[in-house]
Amino acid sequence: MGSSLFPSRIKDVLALEAQGQEISVSGWLRTRRDSGNLSFLELNDGSCLVNLQILADSELPNFHDLIKGMGTGTALSATGTLVPSPAKGQQVELKASTITLLGEADPANYPLQKKRHSFEFLRTIPQLRSRTNALGAVARVRNSLSFCIHQFFQDLGFLQIHTPIITTSDCEGAGEMFTVTTLDLARSNGEPDFSRDFFGKRAGLTVSGQLQAEVFALSHGRVYTFGPTFRAENSNTTRHLAEFWMVEPEMAFCDLAGDMQLAEALLKNLAKSTLQNCTDDLDLFDRYIEKGLQEKLSFLATQPFHHMLYSEAIEALQKSGRDFEFAVKWGMDLQAEHERFLCEELLKAPLFVTNYPASLKPFYMRLDDDGKTVAAMDLLVPGIGEIIGGSQREERLAILIRRMTEAGLDLQEYAWYLDLRRYGSAPHAGFGLGFERLVQYFTGMQNIRDAIPFPRSPGHASP
Repeated sequence: MGSSLFPSRIKDVLALEAQGQEISVSGWLRTRRDSGNLSFLELNDGSCLVNLQILADSELPNFHDLIKGMGTGTALSATGTLVPSPAKGQQVELKASTITLLGEADPANYPLQKKRHSFEFLRTIPQLRSRTNALGAVARVRNSLSFCIHQFFQDLGFLQIHTPIITTSDCEGAGEMFTVTTLDLARSNGEPDFSRDFFGKRAGLTVSGQLQAEVFALSHGRVYTFGPTFRAENSNTTRHLAEFWMVEPEMAFCDLAGDMQLAEALLKNLAKSTLQNCTDDLDLFDRYIEKGLQEKLSFLATQPFHHMLYSEAIEALQKSGRDFEFAVKWGMDLQAEHERFLCEELLKAPLFVTNYPASLKPFYMRLDDDGKTVAAMDLLVPGIGEIIGGSQREERLAILIRRMTEAGLDLQEYAWYLDLRRYGSAPHAGFGLGFERLVQYFTGMQNIRDAIPFPRSPGHASP
């Protein structure tokens, strides 16, 4: 319940049995319905999907001149007595003794009217869209998932570390880093002289915290980082963001099999927790966003994941009889259409694809004994495709140097990383989980820009 600092949360009030206790709540008006000398106010404070009904009668001194003029979006506080509600679908309501206006919302201009708005429209008002049922529910599920991720790793003895956001290391080697500079580029003739920049060299926003996480994995055993990452990839799709959050565990004394075991355990744990803690919000998504969502999450929580070698995946795609947009051949990177066919149509279940061609994967992944593939894994889930990518890391110095040289990397720039193999190298593994894709999967939202409060994508960097 409320404290001396905060009013009671509506989520907690609705769980009470009406015993005539005095309650104070604050929130935003969703609807107002008038009936003679009574007004029924539906109040929401974001703590849950359900509104608290407030009964205001004409005995309140501001009933006629204020309360009956309140529109959707108005911020108000109410104090009164909690009483049983005769209305269907609610056990209690608040009979107000005082109602105080905190902030007006002009009904003529307030963008969120009492109707369903398209998600496309809501993306134009990110400052207000969290007040809607769907986006409010996304925020609560996102919060629950974040909390459970930390709880999962902490319970397993993982140490959380904070990796840098500004870095000179492009661990993916794809050239998709956003450059960070203090130079006046308007005065630069041609290529800027980064030796005169703040860091004395070219720096950018991180694409992954993995390399730095490996440092602590090789001193503390099991670590994880959970933070923002950035990709300057001009992909204006429903699956890509320029700024997103990544969950990245790294484990010393761990191989590819252990890596997959941890990834599966994490997703199963998150599914069980979300089904238990976000019932009302999942009901909303199941009704209006994705039919069968809760059944999907229950399946995820209880059924074993499938495993398939990359070579087996290529063979299955070739034998499918499907006319894919991207022709299937060994050595190609799997496209979204291939990933979704494998996990949605062929197996109808989450799928680990492992041991990809070395040419497709970054330098840090451990080379297999055949010299052609690496100990990599991608976890594919129906409706999303790839949600986790990971590998056993290359712990052998000579092979790592060769792979980095083949990738055209400056070995001097990565001397600190090579030291991890010179001094006490050990087998280790890890993966990256795209948090927004996880939120998408757990809510059924079709566009990843609705899985993050303030999406960043080509042409969009506000507010």
